[in-house]
Amino acid sequence: SGHHRVPRGTVRLLAPVGDPQKVIAVGLNYRDHCWEQGVSVPKEPIIFSKFPSAIIGPFDDIVHPQDSSEVDWEVELAAVIGKEGRHIEESSAMDHVVGFTVANDVSARDWQMRRNGRQWLLGKTFDTFCPLGPALVTKEAVADVHNLRIRCSVNGQVMQDSNTSQLVFRLPTLIAWVSRFVTLVPGDILLTGTPPGVGVFRKPPVFLKRGDEVQCEIEELGTICNKVV
Repeated sequence: SGHHRVPRGTVRLLAPVGDPQKVIAVGLNYRDHCWEQGVSVPKEPIIFSKFPSAIIGPFDDIVHPQDSSEVDWEVELAAVIGKEGRHIEESSAMDHVVGFTVANDVSARDWQMRRNGRQWLLGKTFDTFCPLGPALVTKEAVADVHNLRIRCSVNGQVMQDSNTSQLVFRLPTLIAWVSRFVTLVPGDILLTGTPPGVGVFRKPPVFLKRGDEVQCEIEELGTICNKVV
């Protein structure tokens, strides 16, 4: 109605979903991201997780951990579950989605790729490693979630620039696959993977340092911007 408004500068936006039961993520889910690594496109979704404690708001600070020297960015489309389900059919999978938001799957590559037995979890789930926002955009408001421009810039320099049309496994496939193993419940967040341009695969590699500003944006969903401290 426009009758209940407060100035944006007087509020701090929190993550649109702050305490989900699960944060489920997908690896190697953009064809062009596979190509930049020189790896084969997966035949089945590669699933891992982040702890909900990693979630911060769309303009909150990313804390650079003392235990890592290889902190990286990953802009991602995030889908939020709105209806409980197990063994969901692809044909009805989108009925279980309430909407979408922008995520940054911040990653400590040293812990992801070399330490902790090369299991991904610890490198992905340091506190503040999952900025989300700026809003939950309902699926009815998005023309085609599988055809959205997706970008990430660091200190104003564009690092990632792709389109969700490059997804290897689209949302109906991912939802059906994950629900074979776990019950999806309202509020669960599904991070769908990142396009090429991450720091670790640049020549030479580039990693985030304190003072950097990371901006992630997806067409129709908005922009988040987080400073590294």
